[in-house]
Amino acid sequence: MARLDRVCVTGASGFVGTALCRSLLARGMEVTGVVRAGQTTPFPDNARYRQFAAGDIGPATDWAETLENVQAVFHLAARVHVMHDTAADPLAEFRQINTAATGHFARTAAASGVKRFVYVSTIKVNGEETHGGDKFAPSDAPAPQDPYAISKWEAEQELHRIAAETGLEVVVVRPPLVYGPGVKGNFARMLSVVARGYPLPLAATANLRSLIYVENLVDALIACATHPAASGQTYLVSDGEDVSTPDLLRRLAAAMGVPARLFPFPLMLLKLAGALAGKSAQLERLLGSLQVDSDKIRRELNWVPPYTLQQGLQATADWYRNRQHT
Repeated sequence: MARLDRVCVTGASGFVGTALCRSLLARGMEVTGVVRAGQTTPFPDNARYRQFAAGDIGPATDWAETLENVQAVFHLAARVHVMHDTAADPLAEFRQINTAATGHFARTAAASGVKRFVYVSTIKVNGEETHGGDKFAPSDAPAPQDPYAISKWEAEQELHRIAAETGLEVVVVRPPLVYGPGVKGNFARMLSVVARGYPLPLAATANLRSLIYVENLVDALIACATHPAASGQTYLVSDGEDVSTPDLLRRLAAAMGVPARLFPFPLMLLKLAGALAGKSAQLERLLGSLQVDSDKIRRELNWVPPYTLQQGLQATADWYRNRQHT
């Protein structure tokens, strides 16, 4: 699987999907980008890129035309984790898209002659946090705790069953928090808070968290699609440098040329305030640790992140500042 000419990327209009398509095209590959109806990517249809609007991806989606002559698939599309889910049965909704639809897609891919299926899962399959300097590893017993993570773990298991039945080469990648230009969600809110100079009671936080810059993740995904040793494996990926929340805030502030306004506050009182405000989960991501051991992918695929954490943070800060001035 050393050379790829034609690939398919689901979730192509998303944060990671857009970066992945851009890198694949830059490497001379032909790319089919799958998006939901009404969404688009910044790439014009041409001889090397075509866009496929799949509507709502589900267990009955017709993939045959999309997968024609495709050698490898990058499956990023998913029902993502939401803080306030209004579904009557959230787990059933997650399973419909993340588990059943993924299985259907993989079986169609195998029947269409696709050789390799790279599945972007989540570190949440391993669990929500680490303790005492321990790091999550691919060999750890999975411990998903919410419907999103459960559905992703079940999808991983289904993919390995399909691989055993069909010979499809499955590779699973579980990234931690992904950041970079175009980032949304909590990281984008963090950038906004730092840029506005709001004081934050996080100076006493002594946690450590693994992150991955989007361009590093893209590079790892392409390695997983091309390296012969990746078939059948599960990899955890990170930038390779873990960082505490206050250090992350200070680095972002320095990258944006603004002061980091941090002050110490008793963590127990902070957690109590978060619980009373119904923000315990969000606060735990700021106060808790989540460290990833990425040694396996480095050792087996000779993969080294092309960018450092500092380079990734600077690129993200530059993007944010430029966006504010346009």
